Amino acid sequence: MTESFHSRGRTVAPRSRQTGAALFVGLILLLVMTILGVSGMSTSTLELVMAGNAQAQQQAFQAAETGIDIAISRTSFTTSEPMLLQEIPVGDATVDIEMTFQQSTGVPDAAFSLGVGTGTVQAFHFDVVATGHGPRDARSTHRQSFYVLGPGGP
Repeated sequence: MTESFHSRGRTVAPRSRQTGAALFVGLILLLVMTILGVSGMSTSTLELVMAGNAQAQQQAFQAAETGIDIAISRTSFTTSEPMLLQEIPVGDATVDIEMTFQQSTGVPDAAFSLGVGTGTVQAFHFDVVATGHGPRDARSTHRQSFYVLGPGGP
């Protein structure tokens, strides 16, 4: 026989029948929500670091591209010694540039429009290596070859 107490029209179960199930379920739900919250914070922190690394790599890439443009846009080139430019600032990054002369080749039949004979115009071949250095030790190295037409030898 179960006992119950009547108080102002309500039936109240005795305390011995309450086993704490609501507290247990509440604690389990709180634990699950805490685990979800912590894992969400961990994931977002990792994604933030990944986005920062991608941005630093992009800055190094753009610095290397700018270094190539700087080397090619020069108006004077030398065949005797390499051109070295170091730590040129490009935004939040820097770039190191090394431009070296490789060889010269004749330009057959291409100089006729200039009114000069064959062999008087040479193509001077250069290589440029630009290394961009971004934040977080990001590095990007680009190599570009190009040639400049100039007067040939005798």
